[in-house]
Amino acid sequence: MKLVVGCDLDEFKRYSKRDEVRADLGVLEKVIPRDPSCLIVLREGGEIIGHAIWHETNTLEHRKGDPRDKEDREVLERLLGGKKDFVELHEVWLIEEYRGKGYGKKFFEFFEEFIRKKGYDSIVFYADHPAALVICRQRGYKEDYETGIAEYVFYLPLKRKI
Repeated sequence: MKLVVGCDLDEFKRYSKRDEVRADLGVLEKVIPRDPSCLIVLREGGEIIGHAIWHETNTLEHRKGDPRDKEDREVLERLLGGKKDFVELHEVWLIEEYRGKGYGKKFFEFFEEFIRKKGYDSIVFYADHPAALVICRQRGYKEDYETGIAEYVFYLPLKRKI
């Protein structure tokens, strides 16, 4: 498995049309033109087998002009303790036949270091998939639960490397 930052959008759109893939193309089309590194793909044998989308955000807005609802803001304020800006790992997806092979763990290791090297100091990730919950808990993410969307919200402050 190889992790690749950035991807040809036409190739990604073909991959995302597969029945087993869940991809938020609306977010992708808003975020990627500004920064192609916001799309990370997992490849096996040259084929895309998974992806992740991330973007800069804050406790008040998902993206500029898209305010968070009250419960979301409250959960983020509790988790982040007053910190306002962070990177949101918007989605992580892996085709089912590749799950259970440690790729998710390798992705999170890669992503955390990638974001740290880009100069960011914290990550937030909304998740409900059991494997994602286990990975975030094992990696020391702080967590809360948002009832309105029935998802866990995870937060990881990134330590600077010395």
